[in-house]
Amino acid sequence: MDSPDYSYIDPANFYVTEDYGFILKEPLTNLPVYYEPWMNIAENLPALIESKQLRDKVRKVPELDIKHLSGYRELRFARLILSHIVMGYVWQDGEQEAAKILPRSLAVPYHQLSQVLGLPMIIVHADLVLANWKRKEPLGPMTYENLSPIIYFPGGESFRGFVIVTLLVEVAAIPGLRAVAQAVSAVLHEDKQTLLRALGELEQSINKMSDSLQLMNNYVDPDVFYNTIRPFLAGWKDNPSLSEGLIYEGVMDEKPLSFSGGSAAQSSIFHVFDELLGVRHQHKSADFLLCMRQYMPPQHQRFIEWAGSPSISKYVLCSGCVDLISTFNNCVSALTQLRSLHIRIVSKYISAAGARARTEKGQIGERGQIQEERGTGGSQIMSFLKSVRDTCKEGLLEQSTEDSCIAVGRIITLSPE
Repeated sequence: MDSPDYSYIDPANFYVTEDYGFILKEPLTNLPVYYEPWMNIAENLPALIESKQLRDKVRKVPELDIKHLSGYRELRFARLILSHIVMGYVWQDGEQEAAKILPRSLAVPYHQLSQVLGLPMIIVHADLVLANWKRKEPLGPMTYENLSPIIYFPGGESFRGFVIVTLLVEVAAIPGLRAVAQAVSAVLHEDKQTLLRALGELEQSINKMSDSLQLMNNYVDPDVFYNTIRPFLAGWKDNPSLSEGLIYEGVMDEKPLSFSGGSAAQSSIFHVFDELLGVRHQHKSADFLLCMRQYMPPQHQRFIEWAGSPSISKYVLCSGCVDLISTFNNCVSALTQLRSLHIRIVSKYISAAGARARTEKGQIGERGQIQEERGTGGSQIMSFLKSVRDTCKEGLLEQSTEDSCIAVGRIITLSPE
């Protein structure tokens, strides 16, 4: 079978744009009047959750048909709204009183939207961050001061900080995604100079992502994140509070379904950079990351696969170009440093904040330890992050001997695995 020619694939076909990357361009902030019952809840969601009125409010909402939604952005905004309402409904009364059944009026349209968009029936990174932003000044820049979420969970300014800082990491990655497209094309056309420039731009982009992630320390209170925000990101897979999963009334014969909660592993940028740089993670971590791809828009999943073909690491290694190998290694080192920073952030906002919360509540024993170690996505969070960081570091290249190098021409014609 002939190898597909990826050089003519337009990244826009993957819902990846030159100016916004994976971020949804200019999300909508309103729906047609027919969906006013959803909008009324979404606009008052934090207050409804904090006053314990959300569940009663949801039970009174009529079952609305999604047929009145038109266009991709309207579908994404409707899903953004329902995703937040679903999480608020399930966790309104805390993990000990988690709702085990989602009412039909919420479950049926949520299922329909999720089917159309190819996403699971739980909030994901593409909802919480990529589609959940607006400018304060419509023509203003994509800066922290000019951005805010459209829909909020409880947590006030710390919630805003968490969403917008995470969004700014995605903003910083935009030049890197352009560099990915240039790098793939350069390898396919055996253009070393273009590849060298693209990898240089990728390194700069990754370093800016680290700068953006550092802002988490400025805008998000660790205790507010851990105690107030994080509970609404938890899923119902490998979660003792919903050990059998969640019943979506009127959906899938009403059998309980289990989904992982929100996770940074659902951000496509890390997957793309891993694929481009040939980073191969250990089996358990790789399985979890592969599972998290099912929590991304299908178009983004295809872009990730595209970025890994052909093998750029093999091409660079076989090029014999010292500058190319050095620049490639700078990208791997920058990505490793970004992952080390992520570990420090998680240690501050989850491990340390969780330990304080348990001390204040006088909680000890096995259940508290499980809460500390498991991320909202379901992974053993610190061991997972350290494994991913360490295998990233192993992606550094050494000058290869001719005997250990596959011919460049053969690399270019390999079919994607």
